[in-house]
Amino acid sequence: MSNIRIMNAKRHLIICRRPPYGESYAREALDVALAAAAFDQDIALLFLGDGVAQLLNAHDSAAIGEKSLEKQLSALPLYDIDSIYADAAALQQRGFTAADLSLPAQAVNDAEIATLLKNHDLVLNF
Repeated sequence: MSNIRIMNAKRHLIICRRPPYGESYAREALDVALAAAAFDQDIALLFLGDGVAQLLNAHDSAAIGEKSLEKQLSALPLYDIDSIYADAAALQQRGFTAADLSLPAQAVNDAEIATLLKNHDLVLNF
């Protein structure tokens, strides 16, 4: 009999609540998502509040001297991270549409957000 234990992938929900620039939270959330996905974990990203701005097309961060998040965001599908959700109310409040987003994100309401929280083994807030 083998002593090797097979680890099951856990379902991780990473919540991105902060704006894309000015703090390191946005970049750290994406780093965690990519690292966990590299170890075959099931990753979903949920963008809430100001975090929905992370999903916008054509970030122009040169003026503030920061690297754009677009390269990290574009790597998500390469790591099989395709469960991307955005708070529908936050998108609407900021006047963002699906055409404004750099990735296809499923708009979710409060009830759907509650279901996401319930259905994941680990929830991380950034």
